[in-house]
Amino acid sequence: MEKYSEKFKLMLVKEYQEGKLSYKQLAEKHGMKTSSQIKRWVKVFEKFGAEGIMRKKHKETYPVQFKLDVLSFMKRTGSSETETALHFGLTNPPLIASWKKAFHEAGVEGLNKLKGRPSMSDKAKNKKSTEPKEMTYEQKLEKENELLRLEVEYLKKLRAFQIDPDGYLEKHKQRYHLNSKKPSN
Repeated sequence: MEKYSEKFKLMLVKEYQEGKLSYKQLAEKHGMKTSSQIKRWVKVFEKFGAEGIMRKKHKETYPVQFKLDVLSFMKRTGSSETETALHFGLTNPPLIASWKKAFHEAGVEGLNKLKGRPSMSDKAKNKKSTEPKEMTYEQKLEKENELLRLEVEYLKKLRAFQIDPDGYLEKHKQRYHLNSKKPSN
């Protein structure tokens, strides 16, 4: 996907809001293959203002349970990625597509993977590699146990959502809003 500058995005949003050109006409005018990005920029701008379409200085990380709830909401309501992102206060709708792909490829464990290379702590830099490369049987069991706990928790939340979608969303709305504003460590 081609990257566009914030200045370009804002210019297109303002141009669309003037009401003279449609999404498709704007895309054609500026040599873009589709108008879907412009449509997404306008929706994000309307909900979050100019900051919503600016590139983030740091990547936010989201808990696995939040990702599962977002995917569950999207599936249950039939909402698009953009609508779901706006509902949960996310300014990057394509992020949901990557969560969806990871979940379909590797299940809950796929949502737990961190992108990029983890930073090395001072302790790890100074320590020689004395740890075994493979996980012990006990470590494998602990990991499996954690995944099963996550799955049970997910199923409980899914059941609560199915029984009373509006009540569930209202109860958890503020928590998601707060989680999405936390800076990553």
